[in-house]
Amino acid sequence: MFLSVDIGNTNVVFGLHNGTEWTRVWRIATKDEAQEMLAHSLDKHLDGITVDEVAISSVVPFFTHVINRKLRDKLKITPYLIGPKSYAALPIEVLHPDNIGSDLVADALAAYEKYKEDCMVVDFGTALTFTIVSDKKIRGVNIAPGLKTAMKALASSAVKLNEIPLELPQSVIGTDTTSAIQSGILWGYVGLVEKMIERIEKELNTKLKIIATGGLSKVLEPLQDQFDAIDPNTTLEGVRLIYLANKN
Repeated sequence: MFLSVDIGNTNVVFGLHNGTEWTRVWRIATKDEAQEMLAHSLDKHLDGITVDEVAISSVVPFFTHVINRKLRDKLKITPYLIGPKSYAALPIEVLHPDNIGSDLVADALAAYEKYKEDCMVVDFGTALTFTIVSDKKIRGVNIAPGLKTAMKALASSAVKLNEIPLELPQSVIGTDTTSAIQSGILWGYVGLVEKMIERIEKELNTKLKIIATGGLSKVLEPLQDQFDAIDPNTTLEGVRLIYLANKN
C-alpha cells in the first residue's frame, strides 16, 4: 500500500492507494495542538495495514519534521520528501522549481497525466490557486485568498461578526449581515474564478482542461459547468506520481 501525505497550511491530508485506487482518505488540522492527535490518527487508519511506500508534499516546514518522524517510527520506512530536485524526472517542465509549492506541482502533474493536454487546476484550499500547464510546462500559478481565509479575515475585522457559514445564498443581494457577506464573498468568488479562467485561456489562446480540487471545490455550485472534472484527490495523486517518477 502507498501512503500519500499532503501537508497544507490548514490541513494535513493522508491517502492510501492500493495500486488501482484511493481506498482511504482522511485529514487532521495543521497546528501545534494537532501533534497530539497525529499518533491517534495514524493508529486509527493504519493499524493492520501494510504500507510499503510513503511520499510527503509539504508547505509547512515545522510540521514536515513531526510527521516524517512519526511515520518513520510507526512504519519502519523512510518517507520520500518531495522537493525541487524531484522535478527533473517529471514529464512536464517546472520552470521555477525553487519558487513553487510542491502541492501545486502535484496538482499540475496529476492533471496532465490524466488528460495529456494543456490544463489548469483550480485548487480551493487555504489559498485559491490556478496552476496552468501548457506545452508540457507549468507556465505559472495565480494565487488569491481562499474562501475560508477571506471569510475569516472579514469577520475578524468586525467585533460583532462570528464565523459566517460557507453557504452560497440563492440571491446575490444580501438582506442581512450574514447573507450580505455570503453573497459578497461567495458570489464574488464565482465571478473571480469564471473571469480568471476566461482571461488565462484568452492570453494563452487555447482551451484548457479545467480540474477543480481542494476541500472547498464543491461549495460554489454555479461553477460546476466551468470544470471538466472535480477531483478532491488530485494533489494526493500528484504526490504519488512524483514519487513514482523518482522511485528508481
